[in-house]
Parts: sequence; C-alpha cells; structure tokens
Amino acid sequence: MIKTKVLSPAAFSFPKLKVYLIDLMAITFIYFLPALSHLTALPLYYIEPMRLAVLFCLIHTSKKNAFLIAITIPMFSLIVSSHPGFLKAFLITGELLINLWLFYFLVKKINVFTAAFLSIILSKLMYYSVKYLFIQSQLIDSGLVSTPLEIQWIVAFLMSLYAGIMFKTSSDA
Repeated sequence: MIKTKVLSPAAFSFPKLKVYLIDLMAITFIYFLPALSHLTALPLYYIEPMRLAVLFCLIHTSKKNAFLIAITIPMFSLIVSSHPGFLKAFLITGELLINLWLFYFLVKKINVFTAAFLSIILSKLMYYSVKYLFIQSQLIDSGLVSTPLEIQWIVAFLMSLYAGIMFKTSSDA
C-alpha cells in the first residue's frame, strides 16, 4: 500500500506563500530576462538580475532562502538558457554566496547600507580575481569586465540604498 503525505495547512501559511511567490518571481525574471533584453534592445543584464533576486530574497524572505536562491539561480539560468557558461555560473554562485556571507557578517558590526555596499564590492573583487585567473589559465574565453564599472558602482549603490531603506522600514514597524 502506498502512503501519500498530505501537505499540512502550515505549508500554505502567508509567510511561506510569500517566500514561494518571491522565489517564483525571481526564477521567472531570470528565465525571461534574455527574451526581454532582446525584445526591448536594452542590456537588462546590466542591472545584475541574479544579485537583485538574491537581494530581494535577503530582504523579503529569510537567510536560508537567500542562500538557496544564490546557489540555484545561476545553475537554473545555465540550464534554461545556456548562459552563463558552466564555469561562469560557478563563479557567479561563489560571488553571490560570498556577498551574502559578508553581508550577514558585516551587518552585525555596521549599518545595513554600508554592509550591503561593502559586501557587493568585496564579492565583486573576489569574482574578478578568480575570473582573471580563469582567463589567464584559458579556462574561459571572455573579457574581464563585461558590464561597465560605472554602471556596476551605480547598481551597487542603488541596491545598498534599497536594502538600507527596507531594513530601516521593517525595524521601524
């Protein structure tokens, strides 16, 4: 006899439903980004959609879920769109995980905005250092920087500002 396990009503509670919906939105956004970029002729990847999805999960869901999204989104993108390549997906996963780890480490010592900004910048330094080694080892064949650095600074600032505002707003409530 096969026993089936019925999901408990707790699996559909508002907090869990919110997490599921945010994860679904993040995955859908990543899935359709190449098509949206093509349709609009805008380089939407400049807004760093994977980091944006992780940041959104970090702010609006849980630490565990943010780490889960950081691990799965680059691989999901690789599977559904063959972009980025395997090693670059691995690099991005590492960058996002370090970004999260640094944020949670730094936020205990400094304000949210500064923790978010430093964690983004330091994880980017790690990313570019390892990418440089991969390029020098001829493991990947691409330029070191594909998104202009000015845009990366602006996006990092705006994401950090959003994190600072949202964490302040949630602590005021």
